[in-house]
Amino acid sequence: MARSQRATCIADVINEGGVAVSDAPVVITLNDVGGLTFDVRSVCVVEDGKQLPWQLDDMDGDGAADELVFLVDMDAHSTHAYVITLSAAPPDTAFTPRVYADMMLSDKRGKYPFITALETPGSSYVYSDLHHHGPAFESELTAYRIYFDHRQNIDIYGKRTRRLELADTHFYTTAEQMAQGYGNDVLWAGSSVGCGTLKLWDDGAPADWKAVDKRRQRIVSAGPLRTVVDVEDVGVQLPDGPNTILTRYILYAGHRDVAIQVSARRPLAAHSLCTGVQKVGDNPAYILRDDGIAASWGSDYPEQSSQANMDLFPPEAVGLAVYVPDADRGKACDTDLNALYTLGARPGTHLNYYVAFCADKETDGYHSAEEWFAAVDAWKRTVDSPLQVLLRPQ
Repeated sequence: MARSQRATCIADVINEGGVAVSDAPVVITLNDVGGLTFDVRSVCVVEDGKQLPWQLDDMDGDGAADELVFLVDMDAHSTHAYVITLSAAPPDTAFTPRVYADMMLSDKRGKYPFITALETPGSSYVYSDLHHHGPAFESELTAYRIYFDHRQNIDIYGKRTRRLELADTHFYTTAEQMAQGYGNDVLWAGSSVGCGTLKLWDDGAPADWKAVDKRRQRIVSAGPLRTVVDVEDVGVQLPDGPNTILTRYILYAGHRDVAIQVSARRPLAAHSLCTGVQKVGDNPAYILRDDGIAASWGSDYPEQSSQANMDLFPPEAVGLAVYVPDADRGKACDTDLNALYTLGARPGTHLNYYVAFCADKETDGYHSAEEWFAAVDAWKRTVDSPLQVLLRPQ
């Protein structure tokens, strides 16, 4: 291969935090790699002579990769060097998928064809025309889906065993699959924000995304190491005028948490959006703290559409959590249904927050409010200390 079709660099990855990490993401923007004159189609990532799985993602849909992702395990206060070779040659290695994502049309013939994107006028109702009502994605630990309608709720699926399941259940676990140890949808959100759903903030309360010109949802990437899902509201009507808001959901292998990146076409007015967690059940335990952590633990029926479903899916406990960093956090709001934060204490076009959950049914998980809240504190520490990446020539 011609020299111009390969490029090599070294990534020094630094864990400055006081906590060891596993499956920690290293994300490299390819534009930051000097000397690239070609579209990158394959990669080799090597640490101490060992090749690591990698993933290339086309984030803007133009047909060329924009980001390289790989996952690392690192001790606290440590630095590792990774030799990265980028190539225009097609990949010759397939890695075992550790994540999964799909989006499926409902079909009278029961074919449920897969799609990767959908755009509709804001007035169209296609919720029932999608097999599980929107894109669904999972890691070995947890699974999520985003409703394709005015609610745009985050729905959650808890697992007994750490494995991929959605290709089998598609969020609709049967009685036979339940008996075989599969997981299931574990939360009935009702009119709450559920687990970290992004809502509009209207007159002191969460509001749905009703007045929009267009709705778009797209599976940007489906693995093998992370899923990326975009939800875009075009021409959403806000008090200060129409805007377009893109919400990106990123889930990594080995993780139960989702990083949520929100970007707007023009600056958002302060406190124009909100998120938080539902207070689950009749006697929930919850926290709503000044450091950006809202979390809850409680038990309720996860499926309440019929008595038969309530019999199949009895009440079970879940833990929910949201973390909103200081820069993007507005005010805390404690209501009967939700523990909330407004987002964007000052005008801006970008903000970030994070959601996570656990299901009491997990064999290797958390089984009380005390255990879950302690785990949430540990999770916050890792989010606050992301790995640092420094690129240099080989």
